[in-house]
Amino acid sequence: MALPDLAALLQLASPALPIGAFSYSQALEAAIETGLVSDADSARCWIAAGLDLLAGGEAVLLLRLCRAWNESDMAAVHRHNDTLLAWRESCELRLETEQMGGSLARLARELEWGEPDLRTQLAGIKPIALPTAYAYAATALSIDEPHALTAWLYAWLENQVCAALKAIPLGQVAGQRILYGLRNAVAQAARRALDCIDDDIQTFAPMLGILSSRHETQYSRLFRS
Repeated sequence: MALPDLAALLQLASPALPIGAFSYSQALEAAIETGLVSDADSARCWIAAGLDLLAGGEAVLLLRLCRAWNESDMAAVHRHNDTLLAWRESCELRLETEQMGGSLARLARELEWGEPDLRTQLAGIKPIALPTAYAYAATALSIDEPHALTAWLYAWLENQVCAALKAIPLGQVAGQRILYGLRNAVAQAARRALDCIDDDIQTFAPMLGILSSRHETQYSRLFRS
């Protein structure tokens, strides 16, 4: 990977990217509230299960979206974006992907990533899911699919660990231990998504939907999801 491309990828996957990822836990906070997650070991298991879920669903569509943007196939972009939005089982999960996707799409336009015609197409997708906007940005920055996918999965992992640090709470060393221990899981999730065929795509996770719905009325919350 060329060094300028690596630098662009690091910017795209950085927690400093101003899209609001730090304000969401994707139902992890609700899992902590109910006692399903209570320490470093249970947090690691929860996050590992989340990576596995992403590998069979959203990560696959992220790859499809990278190819669609690269080929300027806007029909496929809209189709995959609609599917991603439909997969969100609760109101707050839907709002999360729309808010972050919209913020990333706006940032990409303001930084003039990609050709003007594609930026115009990007602006016309409303609401836009986060993977749709991320795939656009990765394509516009000439980042290849495996690297873009792996960085996306790692950014998700890092955000989940940061949420666990605040909500359980955990110490910084415990958080780094989780990140280090799940490096291979990130690589495995990326390989699974790269090899996944359409018939094997699945997003079945009823407990995630239930916990997210409960989180909407949770008495005390640090996160928006």
